Amino acid sequence: VLLKSDAPTGDVLLDETLRHMKATESAETVQTWIELLTGETWNPFKLQYQLRNVRERVAKSLVEKGILTTEKQNFLLFDMTTHPVSNAGEKQRLVRRLQESVLERWVREPRRMERRTLALLVLAHSSDVLEGVFGGLADERYDLAMNRSKDILELDPELEAPKAEGTEMIWAVLAAFNK
Repeated sequence: VLLKSDAPTGDVLLDETLRHMKATESAETVQTWIELLTGETWNPFKLQYQLRNVRERVAKSLVEKGILTTEKQNFLLFDMTTHPVSNAGEKQRLVRRLQESVLERWVREPRRMERRTLALLVLAHSSDVLEGVFGGLADERYDLAMNRSKDILELDPELEAPKAEGTEMIWAVLAAFNK
């Protein structure tokens, strides 16, 4: 990953990520950055690049935006903080957006797909929730949506990235999760 700009984005986590990327001495791969930033690495020489409490910070941000809420759940001997969805309408909007993109607004070629929708498809796949996104559809529409998604997700990211400007990172994330 080569940093094109370190201009602040206004998002605390993204700005912190940019500072870490700027501070590295050598370029790292997308796979390495995913491992570093999420705390999934055990490399003692790279620990300073980890984002601290990233899951909790993302959850807090979503709570502040009204998407999630915070609850304490009692699990026998201890309490655990959970963050259930509080804005089901926002979740449904994203589900509908993805469903419509692969059913009603199908473009066959990922380079013609809206970047945010392509990113949403890749993130849903990488998070292993894609089947749930299409789960409420009738069997025939479910199969069609899954097959079309599979057609995109099984493309070679190295060949697809240069085809549409601004999608390089989306394809790099897909490649990292498909390893």
